[in-house]
Amino acid sequence: MNARARPHLDTRQRRALLARRHLPPHPRRAGTVREVTESLVALHATDPATVHLSAAARLADPRPEAVERELYDRDSLLRMTAMRGTLFVVPTDLAPVLLATTGRPHAAVRKKGLLRQLGLSGAEGERWLEKVSRDVLALLAERAATTAELATAVPGLERQLVLSPGKPYESRRTVAADVLFVLAAEGRVVRGARRGGWTSNQHAWIPAPELPDASAESARCELVRRWLAAFGPGTLADLKWWTGWTLTDTRKAVAGAGAVEVGLAEGVGYARAEDLEPEAAAEAEPSAALLPGLDPTPMGRRDRDFYLDPAHVPALFDRMGNIGPTVWWEGRIVGGWAQRNDGTLAWRLLTDAGREARTAVEAEAERLAAFLGERRFTPAYRTPLERELAT
Repeated sequence: MNARARPHLDTRQRRALLARRHLPPHPRRAGTVREVTESLVALHATDPATVHLSAAARLADPRPEAVERELYDRDSLLRMTAMRGTLFVVPTDLAPVLLATTGRPHAAVRKKGLLRQLGLSGAEGERWLEKVSRDVLALLAERAATTAELATAVPGLERQLVLSPGKPYESRRTVAADVLFVLAAEGRVVRGARRGGWTSNQHAWIPAPELPDASAESARCELVRRWLAAFGPGTLADLKWWTGWTLTDTRKAVAGAGAVEVGLAEGVGYARAEDLEPEAAAEAEPSAALLPGLDPTPMGRRDRDFYLDPAHVPALFDRMGNIGPTVWWEGRIVGGWAQRNDGTLAWRLLTDAGREARTAVEAEAERLAAFLGERRFTPAYRTPLERELAT
């Protein structure tokens, strides 16, 4: 498309779209965790606390017991390996799409690496892995079990892997975690009930529900449509980073999804046709939010300059590029926050957003503190500002 004829979306329009979709004011917030999850495509679940806090920030009336109950309603939501081989909570109807586009490809890579480390290959390796997998599934058909419990109960899972051999930090672990990763990514097992408190990442494994098959090509197009509805407009680089696909697969999926080419500050981007309608450019109602580390909103794209001042990146991200807890106002990041040992919440604005913003952020901090009550958490990936505020 000729650049002059290409519609252009500026920073103001993109912030308004983001705010209306992800950060509505309190009266317009969601009533269920599933609604929240659908609006974000999926919830990052690498850090167990994140899913609770991401949901609470967007619910009109968040209650810990209700959030917990919904997060483990497997008729509605599932925990599964998805984008970039990472754990997510996803709507059950989206699971076949993610299984075809992200789960099975990651399972194949992990399987190959596991067998190489074990010195197995070809038919020998396939036979060994399938035998162990059948034994795991047979045990899980009788009772739920954690990875550690399976490692002691299923012959073969006790085999050892040497990690970083010859290094000062060399370590060993059983193959159980790798085998369970493969089975989960293939859609053969899922995480069931959690063992421990709300910040525990220990789950009992159970057999996966039967999911319909989806072709990888059509599923990639569907996932692009979901991403555009939640995070668009964005660039090919954004989508490639978020999905973990190759550039070729990303290009094909964008074309198949019927995306419209648009101009963005960072170059050529893609959007849904409905996001170019006049009403889509309307200002969003002012709203504040306190989002947890690894929240889907800031993790939804690679380029964040339209809502994040690059000068604030060192304070809000760790060395691996993981974002910490953030404070939002009118569709942009304006600060960070943390929970102290006594349960109180501390926050700091890195941008002078005005009196209205400070008042709204204070109200959100009080609301989140009420949701947490006596519960405590420490982010899995700590950032400079979060560490400072926590102390």
